[in-house]
Amino acid sequence: MHPKEFKQVKAATGRFAHLCLQNSVIYMGVNFDVHKEFQAQLRDPRIFPVLLYPGQNAINLSENCFPDALQNDRRLAVILLDATWHNAKKMFDRSSSLHALPRLAITPAEKSRYLIKRQPNDWCLSTIEAVHELLKALEKAGLDKYDRPEQMLDLFDRMQAYQIKCMLDPGRQNYRPGLGRQIEQRISERKQPFSLR
Repeated sequence: MHPKEFKQVKAATGRFAHLCLQNSVIYMGVNFDVHKEFQAQLRDPRIFPVLLYPGQNAINLSENCFPDALQNDRRLAVILLDATWHNAKKMFDRSSSLHALPRLAITPAEKSRYLIKRQPNDWCLSTIEAVHELLKALEKAGLDKYDRPEQMLDLFDRMQAYQIKCMLDPGRQNYRPGLGRQIEQRISERKQPFSLR
């Protein structure tokens, strides 16, 4: 998790995803080459670490099954960079130990559901959406079970509905005039229904 996500960002989709996942850990920083706990996890012979990050040579879990031979009876640990796309690139660039990891990619089944922020590209997802798509792909590949696929996206929708209500309330400090039209346009662009509950 980038420090800005911890200190400044109100949405905190990475933290929501972490709370939904029993065996997840959050490490905060920008350069993970000097992060002792993270490096210990990478060196643990019982763990097979992979990075969920798009790019060349990434195994697309949405299209292919994960090769069992790569795992070699080790526990799969998927690393996600929780930050804006700009800051995630900084984290990746400054952490050379991430470059050596096998990379996974996913092809989202649908556009991002993020209404509060506009993503740079259709395939860009918030952290909680990326975890949702990852878990679907891992289950399809027979590597994990995803018993409650609606849980994360429902939590994400409820969080956004609350924040949007706050931003549309003129009596609140974070009131944003004109946001209503932007949100309505984004809702009309997405396939899934959304209501400000």
